[in-house]
Amino acid sequence: MAKKIEKKIKLQIQAGKATPAPPVGTALGPAGVNIGDFVSKFNSATKDLGDDIIPVELSVYSDRTFTFILKTPPASRLILKAVGIEKGSGKNLVSKAGKITKAQVKAIAERKLPDLNTTDLTAAISIIEGTARSMGIEVVS
Repeated sequence: MAKKIEKKIKLQIQAGKATPAPPVGTALGPAGVNIGDFVSKFNSATKDLGDDIIPVELSVYSDRTFTFILKTPPASRLILKAVGIEKGSGKNLVSKAGKITKAQVKAIAERKLPDLNTTDLTAAISIIEGTARSMGIEVVS
């Protein structure tokens, strides 16, 4: 018989750098998860991913065991990293924060494809371009 899922927890943690301190501890403590066990498993699974922020979906079962699924980094983080800036423009229509090439957008779309709600690369590129524009980053060819 399959175990019953008690809780689903979503976190965004820097790859390989999870600690029992907040926000991890405060999110997992009330769910009854062994925090040290999660931290060690997460860090070993993400140690080769550099310094990206990794979203993780944690399923906590009734017997306090857990499983987790690692997602790809948020598109906005990948865009900022590609452009080489700290943050996007607060006024995206008035002031531009930077420029990103179509080739960079395509590379980000290919990386994000498993987590997007499409299987078509052209649609994925459009999604990433829209994210970039909303951040005040101009897409150039």
